[in-house]
Amino acid sequence: MSKENIVIGLDLGTSQIRTIVAQIQGDESRPLVLGVGVAPSAGINNGVVVDIEETINAINKSKEEAERIAGVPVEHAFVSINGKHIVSQFSKGVVAVSRADGEISEEDVNRVISAAQAISVPTNKEIINVIPCSYTIDGQEQIKYPVGMNGVRLEVNALLIQGAAPFIKNLEKCVRQRCGIDIDDLIFAPMAATKAVVSRRQKELGVVVVDLGKETTGISVYEDGNILGVKVIPIGSGHITNDIAIGLRTSIDVAERIKLEYGNAIPADVARTEEIDLSEIDSGEEGVFKRQYIAEIIEARVEEIFSMVDDELKKLDKSGMLPAGVVVTGGGAKLPGIVNLAKKVLRLPAQIGYPMEMNGIVDKIDDPEFATSVGLLLWEADDNGIFAPEKNSGIDFGGLGKKITGIIKNILP
Repeated sequence: MSKENIVIGLDLGTSQIRTIVAQIQGDESRPLVLGVGVAPSAGINNGVVVDIEETINAINKSKEEAERIAGVPVEHAFVSINGKHIVSQFSKGVVAVSRADGEISEEDVNRVISAAQAISVPTNKEIINVIPCSYTIDGQEQIKYPVGMNGVRLEVNALLIQGAAPFIKNLEKCVRQRCGIDIDDLIFAPMAATKAVVSRRQKELGVVVVDLGKETTGISVYEDGNILGVKVIPIGSGHITNDIAIGLRTSIDVAERIKLEYGNAIPADVARTEEIDLSEIDSGEEGVFKRQYIAEIIEARVEEIFSMVDDELKKLDKSGMLPAGVVVTGGGAKLPGIVNLAKKVLRLPAQIGYPMEMNGIVDKIDDPEFATSVGLLLWEADDNGIFAPEKNSGIDFGGLGKKITGIIKNILP
C-alpha cells in the first residue's frame, strides 16, 4: 500500500480523540476509510491541553486502535485545533504581477497570500491558517482564482486564523514530540467540520455552520462562496449536562445519561405525564422528575447558545438572512428537537450536518461527532490535489507559521 495515498485526520476534541486513516484510490470519488480510532479525552478542556500526560495517553489509544484496524502506521496527520483563544481577522495583500506579459502565475498567488499574512502579530499569537476569500485584479473584484488571467496589480482579501502560541506549542508537544506524529498542518476545527457537512451550493447561497462540541461551539459563516467570519463560543453541550445535574441534584454521569436517553430541546414534544425515576438509572440516586421539566432545562441552555450565534450573525448583518440556513453538527447536534429550536431562535432553515459519504468503514463515521475528523481528511486530500469533493478554501499554514504547503488549486467555491 502506497504511503503517498494515505490521508489521516486527528481530531483533538474535549470529549473524545478521533483518528481516521483513509486511502485515496486513483480516480475514486471518495476516500476509502481503512481505520477509525476513538478514545476518551481526559486532558483537554475548552480545546486546550490542560494535562499533557492524559492527552498523550488518549492520543496513543486512539492512534493504536486506528493502526490496528487499518494496518497502516499513523506517522503524520492533519490535526484539529479549537478553543476560545482562537481569533480571526481579515487582511489584504497586494503585489505587482511579475510576468512581463501580465499573465498571473501561481507564484504571484503565493506572493500575494504571503503579503496578506505580513501583519503585526502579538508575541503570544501565531497564525494557524490563512484563507484566501477573494482576489482583485486591477480593480475588478470577486475573482475566485486568478491564475491565467492578465493584469498589473493583484490583491487578495484573506481571513487569518490566529491562536495563542503557548497553547499551540503544548498541543504540538503532545502530538509530535511525545506521540511521534508529524503534523502536516493544524486546521481550525469548525472550518474542518464545514468541509465535511456543507455543499458548494450552500456556501454560495449563504449558510452558518454551528459545531456544537462539549465545551465550545464553533461558528463559521459563508455567503457567495466566501467565508464571512468564524467564532468560538465558550459554551457547549457539556453545559447542558451540568444544568441537568444541578436541576435534578444528581451526579454528572447520571445527568449525561438522562440527556442522551431522555433529553429533548422542545418541552412541548414531551408528554406532560411522562416521568423519570433516577433510581432506575442509578441505584444510588433517588427522585422522580417529569421529563418535560428536564426538557425545559435543556431548552434554556440551547436557546442561549443559539442566541449567541444570532448575536454573531447580527455583527455580520446576516441575522435571519442566510437562505441555506443553519447546519448543526458535532456531538451536541444529536439532541432531539435541536433542529426545531434552531429554526425558532435563528429564524432560518435548519438541518443536522452529517459527514459526506465515504467508502470503506463508514458505519462508524456516519455521525455528526465525526464531522471535524472527516473534514480533516478532505482538507488534506484537497491540498495534495488528490481529491476534491469541494474546491479547497485556500492555502493552509502550519501552527508554527511555516511556509505555504503546496500550490493553491482552488479557493472557496
